[in-house]
Amino acid sequence: MQSLQEKASEWSGVATSDAFAIDETNLFESLGGNQPFIDLSTNFYTRVYADEEEWFRSIFANSKKEDAIQNQYEFFIQRMGGPPLFSQRRGHPALIARHRPFPVTREAAERWLHHMQLALDTTSTIDPDSKIKMMNFFKHTAYFLVAGNEMTRQAQSVV
Repeated sequence: MQSLQEKASEWSGVATSDAFAIDETNLFESLGGNQPFIDLSTNFYTRVYADEEEWFRSIFANSKKEDAIQNQYEFFIQRMGGPPLFSQRRGHPALIARHRPFPVTREAAERWLHHMQLALDTTSTIDPDSKIKMMNFFKHTAYFLVAGNEMTRQAQSVV
């Protein structure tokens, strides 16, 4: 049986080594601290909340945009070498568990990645090499969540 990481690599097209290239450098330090992550998350959620697809916007309907932005940039800062802001405020990231209430489908992952790619492309405070590393991580992680969602749904249907 394939692990979630193996499924994420297969489905995203991103090798695990490329997905975790973000760990080879401290991106938080190399990008100069919090601001690039705040810029990226603000840019991203501005796109998400304005998405023309109602089904996609509805995924975020029960979250305030400002809270979504803060949760995301704090997670990114923590995951990419900065202080543990997310864990200090919200506890362990536990991505699969935190995303369980949402329809984390392949279609939703692709839409999420579409907005993230556009957000990265237009966030000038992040250099091109870091953008590639980050997008590889985001692709792999998006499909890790899809695999985790499918696994959870299969386990629930067995019970």
